[in-house]
Amino acid sequence: MIIPIVAYGDPVLRKVAADIDSDYPKLKGLITDMWETMYKANGVGLAAPQIGRSIRLFLVDTTPFADDEELSKEERKALNGFKKVFINAKIEQEVGEEWTFNEGCLSIPDVREDVKRKDTITISYLDENFKAHKATYDGLLARVIQHEYDHIQGVLFTDKLSSLKKRLLKGRLKSISQGKIAVDYRMRFPEMKKARG
Repeated sequence: MIIPIVAYGDPVLRKVAADIDSDYPKLKGLITDMWETMYKANGVGLAAPQIGRSIRLFLVDTTPFADDEELSKEERKALNGFKKVFINAKIEQEVGEEWTFNEGCLSIPDVREDVKRKDTITISYLDENFKAHKATYDGLLARVIQHEYDHIQGVLFTDKLSSLKKRLLKGRLKSISQGKIAVDYRMRFPEMKKARG
């Protein structure tokens, strides 16, 4: 089932999400719905807050990045088929050089900006079967995970921009929250709710 993606401005995107346990209601179905929603929107990651659930759950499939000819053979291999569910994730360490990459977000359509992040992360998490993992990722893999992890921390990529960039984007972000934007996937706009209410 496709779930509407919550747009910029919704308070759920600003909450630090809660841990869940294996008794979380209909979790398997929720994960299936999140994959379907993400693929329908042509995303490479989706976090539960983006569908209105303030829980520490996100998923990542970096396969679309594997076609990028500018990447090394090793990078393309690492990205191809990397498909994982992260539950109750905690980034233990972020190290390495900061590097810039142009990021976008399904909750902030049509806005892409250069964001600096550290190159390498170590993250502990549970998979969809609640098996514990600890892994180290770098490059684009690390970046996609960092971006989704930020969502369960109540952080958006636009928070990482300079104050000048934020000011320049203010009008566009307001338009997104009001639903004044054309998107080809289902969305829920916080300001439209208020206008109707």
